[in-house]
Formats: sequence, structure tokens, C-alpha cells
Amino acid sequence: MAGRRLVNRQLLSLCPPSARHSAPTHPISLARFASVDSSNGNDKDRKERVVILGSGWAGYGFARTLDPKKYERIMISPRSYFVFTPLLAGTAVGTLEFRATLESVRRLGLDSFHQGWADDIDFTKKTIRVEANTSDDLASRTHLLPTKSSKVQAEKGVMFDVPYDKLVIAVGSYTQTFGIEGVKEHANFLRDVGDARKIRLRVLQCFEKAALPTTTDEERKKLLHFAVVGGGPTGIEFAAELHDLIQDDLKKLYPDVMKYVGITVYDVAPKVLPMFDQTLANYAMETFRREGIKVKTQHHLTRIRPDDDTAGCLKLKIEELGDEEVDAGIVVWSTGLMQNPLVQKLEEKVFRPSLIAGSADPAPEVRLHKDAKTGSLLTNTHLNLTVVPSRLEQAKDTSSSILPDVYAIGDCAIIDGQVLPATAQVASQKASYLAKQLNKGTAGTTDFKFRNWGTMTYLGGWKAIHQSSADDLKGWAAWVLWRTAYLTKSMSIRNKIMVPIYWFISWVFGRDISRF
Repeated sequence: MAGRRLVNRQLLSLCPPSARHSAPTHPISLARFASVDSSNGNDKDRKERVVILGSGWAGYGFARTLDPKKYERIMISPRSYFVFTPLLAGTAVGTLEFRATLESVRRLGLDSFHQGWADDIDFTKKTIRVEANTSDDLASRTHLLPTKSSKVQAEKGVMFDVPYDKLVIAVGSYTQTFGIEGVKEHANFLRDVGDARKIRLRVLQCFEKAALPTTTDEERKKLLHFAVVGGGPTGIEFAAELHDLIQDDLKKLYPDVMKYVGITVYDVAPKVLPMFDQTLANYAMETFRREGIKVKTQHHLTRIRPDDDTAGCLKLKIEELGDEEVDAGIVVWSTGLMQNPLVQKLEEKVFRPSLIAGSADPAPEVRLHKDAKTGSLLTNTHLNLTVVPSRLEQAKDTSSSILPDVYAIGDCAIIDGQVLPATAQVASQKASYLAKQLNKGTAGTTDFKFRNWGTMTYLGGWKAIHQSSADDLKGWAAWVLWRTAYLTKSMSIRNKIMVPIYWFISWVFGRDISRF
């Protein structure tokens, strides 16, 4: 097989246990482990097996483009679907239904799909340890690596091994919490359909509680204050969508409590939407000001805790306000990304390549190359995962080299020496490039080049902003471009039809506000 003829690597993997993505440290019955190998025993006719970790923009896009006639496509992901994340804010308020943003992974016609987390990777044996996931919880996860004594390590599901010839790491990232007290326990994230559903139910619940005759005015003010932490596109778009829901639909149904409603966006930066130029960012802030949405920049949240006086409400402690706490019925958190625990674990690995031909001395130990600032895996311009000597002072050559047959794309990886945003646009372009290179058999010959199609954000009320190298748009024209772009980028024909239908239904009949 081509991949295994390139190099015969004998790697010694050494890694301390950590997080969900760590090898078990407790005795486990052999019956709980299995090895998955669909080889028919005829290596001559067998296609190369490409294993893809993740079903996000990078993983799904890569699997969708890779030629099934040339490769055996295996995908491992804790969820059996792809989420069109730019439209999640709309599903959180009922503008769209959840299934209009989902694409089934199994409909790609993969040779095999395993629903679970990649727990570890053995680069020596070319195998992946997988922990099965059969949970119905569709909410995104965000947690820090537990300590060695953490009981989380003992909570393992069924484990099995999956071999690979080529590996594409596209596990994405987790929501960054910066270790702030109470965020993981009490904030709502917006990265998966489960998150959107929880937010939708909570917003409607706040209005129902506020409408009860037994609720006091003080409690209504707490319940109907919606806090959004993070002034990036996700936070701004959710605030805009929530404002549309309230003004277009809930205002007619809950007229008596509207005077208590408030939406506030908090951000630590001097301005929101830092990826836009100052003119467009100012337009966004002015639009929000006219609509009554407050924007609090240079505000540092230091704690979230439950309100002891009003069940279900929260207290936000902000550094700039001193001892004063802010009340909120819900906190939607969208402040940035942190590395997937699997990536953190892999970066701790130290391994030794095979003996150099004709030499009795072993090659120096190496580790995966990572970015010092973000912790992301580093790749070369061909998207090969790179390694560096584990002890630079003992290495004759301190430059990075590639790990054959292993690639990394999406939010978990960046190209060494390049600064590209962690966006769906970058992830999907990397996925398409890599799949096409493998299809042609030209992997490693042409550099990846990112083509920036621009950045856009919805501001509510049929207004948006768009910025690209060609032009800048704002207002209704940008809104038309925003909807057109998201519609055309929907993966399947089914959703290209469903999305405009739901948009039309919401426009004519209003959003569905049922709780179930």
C-alpha cells in the first residue's frame, strides 16, 4: 500500500492521561474493546482507507469532495450530522427550523461512519482509539482538561480501534470560557442545534414566567434582560435575531411586559465586530442603538452565578461595575475558541521515528508542532501535519518536518507562518483543496491558497453589513447578499429548498413560539 511503503515508522507514544480524550487509567474488560477493520484480505485491490475525524465544515466538506472510487472513506464524529452554523442564530428564535440547518453524514454514502470521540491516535500503528457516543444530548461541549485525579477519567464508553492509511484531523474546537467562574455551568453556547433549542425554550420560558400575575415587576425586569457576551458575528447576529423575534412576534402576544425587555451585548474589546473596518462597525453599533439594543464594550465579565432571589435568573459580575451585579434571564456566550481536548493530548505526545536507513543511531524524539499563541496544530502549506524535535538543543536540524499521511484542517489547525481566521470559509476551502489534491494524486505539490470571499453579519430588521476586497455594503443590499450567500452555500438541494420556504413561512405567518 502506497502510504505504508513511504515509511516504516516505529513510534513510541508517551502521554499522561487527560480529559475525555485520554487513555483509560483504570482496568477495563477486554470485552469493551474492539477493532474495526473492513479489509477484505486482498491488499492489491483494496482502496486506501482515509479516516476523517469530525463532521464540521472541514470534515464534512472533505468527505463530500473525496472521490469514493479512489478511496475508502471512514468518518468518526460524536454527531451524525453537519450543522450549517451561520444559520443557528435563526433557529434559536424560530426564524428557521432546526432540520433546515442539518445535513445527515450517512447520506454521503461513506464506507463507514462511527459515532464517537477520537480518544487517542497511535501514529506508529496507524490506529485511532475511539470512544462510542450514543448520547441524545446535542448541545455543544466546553470543558477544561481534568486533573489526573478527576473522576471523569473513569466515565468511559465502549472503546474500539479504527486503522487508517491516511488520516485527516478535523475535530474543530470548543467554546472558550477563559476559566471564568460559572460560565460552563450557567451560560448558553451557540455552536450546535442542541444549544439553539435550549436558548429558544429558555427565551419563551422567560416571557411566560414574566406574564404570570404572580410575578413582580422586579422579577420581570430580571427575566426579560437577555445578556449576550461576545461582540463577534455570532453574538451580534443572535442579538439581532432575538430583537426581531421580540418586535415582530412576541410584542403582539405579550404587550404588558414589553417595557421590561432589554438586550445587552458585552465585549472586552473597544469595539464590536473587530474583523470589520471602523465605518461598518460603527454602522452596526448605531443600528443597535436605534433599535434599543445596548452595546457595552470594554466590559470584563468575571463571574456568573444563580440569582438566589429569583429562580432561573442569573447574576453577572462585571469588573468595571465594582460590586454591582447585573441581572439576566439568560446569558448567551460567544467569546472565541479553545482547542479540542484531543488536540491538547496529541500535542503532549513524544514519539521516536524509525531508525534511519544505514544508521545504528535512532532518530531524535519528536512531537507535534503547535502554535504557541493559540495551541493549534501547525501544518505546512500542503496541510500536512508537521513535527519538530522534542529537544531542540539536541537536534542538528531544528526545522519542522511532515508526518506522512496525516493532515489537519479546520479550526484545530493553522498553516505555519500564515494568519487566517478560524471561520467556516477557511475550513471549507482547506477541505476542498485537500480532497481535490488527493483525488488527482498530486498531494504535496501545490500550496493551499485562501481566497477571501468577504465577511458578513446580520443586524436585524432586514439590515446587514458585508466587507470584502471588492466592496463594502450595508443596509438592505447587504441583507440581500447575506441571505443569498447563505442559501447558495447550503450543502444539499433539500435544504436549499427548505430554508427559503421557512423564511417565507416566518415572514407571512410569524415565528413558531410553541414550547415542547
